[in-house]
Amino acid sequence: MAANSFVMDMRKLVGDNVCRIRKEKELTQEQLSELSGLSQQYISDLERGKRNPTIVTIYELAMAMKVGHLELLSP
Repeated sequence: MAANSFVMDMRKLVGDNVCRIRKEKELTQEQLSELSGLSQQYISDLERGKRNPTIVTIYELAMAMKVGHLELLSP
C-alpha cells in the first residue's frame, strides 16, 4: 500500500511541477503541446496526476520548457 501511495504522490508531484513551471513560463497547455510533441490532452491528464510519465516524457517536457529534468521531479 505504501508503494502505491508513493506512485500516486509522484504522479501528483510531476503534474504539479509541470503545471507550475508551464504557468511561470506563460505557456498554455496547447503551446506546451506544440513544443513538446505531446498532446494537449496528455498534458492536461499529466497535470491532474492521471498519467505516469516515462523518463523520456519528463525529458521532452523539460527541454520544451527549458528547465532541468530534475525540476519536474523535485518536491
